[in-house]
Amino acid sequence: QVQLVESGGGVVQAGGSLRLSCAASGRTFSGYAVGWFRRAPGKERELVATISWRGAAAYTDSVKGRFTISRDNAKNTVYLEMNSLKPEDTAVYHCASREAGQTNFDSWGQGTQVTVSS
Repeated sequence: QVQLVESGGGVVQAGGSLRLSCAASGRTFSGYAVGWFRRAPGKERELVATISWRGAAAYTDSVKGRFTISRDNAKNTVYLEMNSLKPEDTAVYHCASREAGQTNFDSWGQGTQVTVSS
C-alpha cells in the first residue's frame, strides 16, 4: 500500500487561496488514481476531485472553476489548488489513492484542516 500525508491546510478568509499537498511513499505513485475528499462537521464525506494515473481530472460541481487538482509523479505528490474559497469549503480534507484498475480508494491520509472565515 501507499502511505499518504497531507499538508497545506490552514485558516484563510473568504475569497482567499490555499494549496494542499498529498505526498506518497511506500510505492511508486504514478500508477495510482488519487482523490481529494472532505468532511465538514455534521456532514457526510464528499469526494471533491480526482485525478487519474494519466492525469485526467474530475470535480464535484461545487468546486468546478475554483479548485484544480494536479500531480507531479516525479515528486510522488498530488496537489489541490483551491481559489475563491468560501466558508462552506471549511472541512477536513483527506487524500486517498486507488491502484489503477481497482474500484475503491484503499489508502488514506490523516487529513488537513481547512477553515474559511467569512
